[in-house]
Amino acid sequence: MSKTSLRLVGCIAAIGTILYLTPGSLAMGENYLSPSAMIADNQGKTLYVAEAAAKQVGVFDTESNTVTGTIDVPAEPTGLALTANGAYLYVTCAGPQGHLCVIETGADRIIRQTPAGYGACSPVLSPDGSMLYVCNRFTNDVSVINIEQNKSVIRSAAGGIAVLREPVAADITPDGKWLFVGNHLPAGPADAGIVACKVSVIDTEAMGIDASISLPNGSTAVQGVVVSPDGRYVYVTHILARYTLPTTQLERGWMNTNALSIIDAKSRQLIDTVLLDDVDYGAANPWAVACTSDGKYICVTHAGTHELSVIDAAAMLDKIKKHHDSAKSAQDSARGGQGQYGYVSDSATSYSTIPNELSFLYGIRQRVKLCGNGPRALAVVGSKVYVAEYFTDSMTLVDIGTKPKPKVTALTLGATPEMTVKRKGEMLFNDASVCFQRWQSCASCHPGGGRVDGLNWDLLNDGIGNPKNTKSLLLAHKTPPAMITGVRGGAEVGVRMGFKHILFTVRPEAESVAIDQYLKSLKTVPSPYLVNGKLSKSARRGRRVFKKADCASCHKRPLYTDLKKYDVGTGKDREEGIEFDTPTLVEIWRTAPYLYDGRATTMKDVLTIYNSDDKHGTTSNLTEKQINDLAEFVLSQ
Repeated sequence: MSKTSLRLVGCIAAIGTILYLTPGSLAMGENYLSPSAMIADNQGKTLYVAEAAAKQVGVFDTESNTVTGTIDVPAEPTGLALTANGAYLYVTCAGPQGHLCVIETGADRIIRQTPAGYGACSPVLSPDGSMLYVCNRFTNDVSVINIEQNKSVIRSAAGGIAVLREPVAADITPDGKWLFVGNHLPAGPADAGIVACKVSVIDTEAMGIDASISLPNGSTAVQGVVVSPDGRYVYVTHILARYTLPTTQLERGWMNTNALSIIDAKSRQLIDTVLLDDVDYGAANPWAVACTSDGKYICVTHAGTHELSVIDAAAMLDKIKKHHDSAKSAQDSARGGQGQYGYVSDSATSYSTIPNELSFLYGIRQRVKLCGNGPRALAVVGSKVYVAEYFTDSMTLVDIGTKPKPKVTALTLGATPEMTVKRKGEMLFNDASVCFQRWQSCASCHPGGGRVDGLNWDLLNDGIGNPKNTKSLLLAHKTPPAMITGVRGGAEVGVRMGFKHILFTVRPEAESVAIDQYLKSLKTVPSPYLVNGKLSKSARRGRRVFKKADCASCHKRPLYTDLKKYDVGTGKDREEGIEFDTPTLVEIWRTAPYLYDGRATTMKDVLTIYNSDDKHGTTSNLTEKQINDLAEFVLSQ
């Protein structure tokens, strides 16, 4: 196995600089690593790094600071798990036919593969090493695999234990009893009183869901979940959007704040949520989260601001308790001693004000500037925190044991090729350093590669007081006009107005051009409703119903839109009688909830409950079976 010397370089200070693009970069090949997951062995001597774009796992020696080799995997690696003795590495690989690769680390080779679900990611080993749990992002379930028997334990219609929506992160308690699964997006209608992601709790003995813990209203884009070493707490990273406000400013987190939620692992209830931002400086796009082995510190990467937060766990928990005690005392006094205090996670009412306090972590947390761009993964080895940076194919080593400030060292994982325009556009799309006060990036409202956050936003492009659901940006440049009511001529205008009116900044035209190139490059993710890549029997019947119900007259192939606007009878209140842009149906399975205000939870709701007058296709005369077949066809696109 060849060894590649690892260069040690000074910390780069050019993350937020203007990008000047050369015409030649458009034609350059793409040869990126894109580190997205990382794990250390128990001795802290070896790091394994999932390099998504290269479809390989890098092996990094922490003693010699060298990359000692790479292991090819058959598809994009999305997550890593390692046995206690370090003998076997489990790698989840993405794709419609997701699978788990078992690597013998002594030989650096794949010894077997096990089927998993669509979009397999975030593998978690049980403490005794007998079971492995895999989040299947696009089938919304969790596979349970018996390691010794090399087969799935749970088989259902979904393929595993059903959770909510896009499970992307998980961790298990030290006793192996509870598996906490972070759902990336909210499930349900966007016009409900509470719209928020939930954490699904799986009872590993009963092999079923024990609880669903709601995060605060506006929580979306869950990225990281970790159980504290003592098993008492679960920490979850996510965005906390202030979507009920019109988007008139950014100061003090007016649109998006960035959060860490704390769950009591024993009671399986939300304790509270703290903001990772400062009063006038956002900490956009919190991603990975990990604890030091003694549980003293919680470490969080910020993919949008290229930082690492290091939080004193005991001080934070103590401050939360004091806040709760004070609030309970005040409430009891106001109610004659009869009040009860608690953060009721599934209720519209929370007695805590902590999720609104931008200065709550002052003096408890350090924000450490990293050397690369797009930190998404981290591994903690003693006092050393290794952070992998997606867009610069690099790592930053942060020694949190040095005083008074952590020592920061820049590392590279390999030779980094010059970025193409498309790659620069992807980086900018995810970069909050181009935003006023760094509160958010484009990806804050369009996570998952330009897709949706499940929320209604009151943007100012069509007035105020009329919120609308976030649209996917897939095919946006091919399907003008832009925005739900077609108020922008096309996606190019939308990108430039996004800088001005969403990020509240003025940037060079070259950056808008780069984002245009990135958005144009987005690829359709095949529908999980397909069977071996083809329409199911139900969907084939639904294709005929699609024509019979006259859906095809507006949703014309191949983009399933005629690029025109219509009043289809779905507008209400101020929107009654208004014309809406005909949306593409491509990848619509991924963009729920539906209609301009997200009131329709399912496609079946669109075809029935919200189309009683047949303005949105002739569906009132269809049978239940025909409706189901039609929905199956539409969701297969």
